[in-house]
Amino acid sequence: MITISKRLLQICMIMAAAVLLTACATTNPTKEPVNEEKLAHIHYQLGLDALGKEGMLPKAFDELMTSNSLHPNQPEVLDALAYAWLLRGDMDKSEQYYKKALAHGASAASQNNYANLLNRMQRFEEAEAMARKSLDDPRYANQDLAFINLGDALLGQKKADAAITAYKQAQMFNPDSDRTEGKLANAFFQQGRLNEAAIIYYGLLRKDPGNRSLVEALVEVLKQQHKQGEARHVLESFSKQSTSSLDKAWAMDKIGQLE
Repeated sequence: MITISKRLLQICMIMAAAVLLTACATTNPTKEPVNEEKLAHIHYQLGLDALGKEGMLPKAFDELMTSNSLHPNQPEVLDALAYAWLLRGDMDKSEQYYKKALAHGASAASQNNYANLLNRMQRFEEAEAMARKSLDDPRYANQDLAFINLGDALLGQKKADAAITAYKQAQMFNPDSDRTEGKLANAFFQQGRLNEAAIIYYGLLRKDPGNRSLVEALVEVLKQQHKQGEARHVLESFSKQSTSSLDKAWAMDKIGQLE
């Protein structure tokens, strides 16, 4: 009798626990959405990781779209999807997602990313306004990038003086940025300050002698200064040290155009 009573007691306890769990499940409707939010965040992180790796763009789309379906309209996910569409070459689709991100409370980072897209689309006045919005938040970590986008927008509107000021502000936040130096050199070139542009380009080429874009920019400055011989020397040096047959051929073509 004692053994049977203990067994019945165990059965009763198990049944009571099952009833309690069922009651908790029916009275906690937020349990499943919380799990979906966590899962959505995991897919978002996997998507971001894939975005930074060559050849992984389809994987990035898959993860980010899954995240968005599990927990729709999260600003950071929409921002990442906008960037993914930009990498795929569809600027219209990219803009749609940036607009969605901003409509759902995206931060200064998305405003700045959208400013970059608008610059690429040559909608410079809109890009200026968006870059300035991102700079309204002093907590935004990448202030230098926002000032670069502002400078690009201003230069696109032929406001070289204001663009140079913006690029110099970018330098204050990131003094070692070669990218900002290149932007300044281009602004000086657009303004006709050829000596300053040439000095910057020479400095950048000392650090990166195989950079064809820098060589091309410097040669254009030297041609404007009527320094054909110096431009030839730059191209010959680039051709000798380059390991790319295409770059060598390009340099030789440029030398022929100097004749």
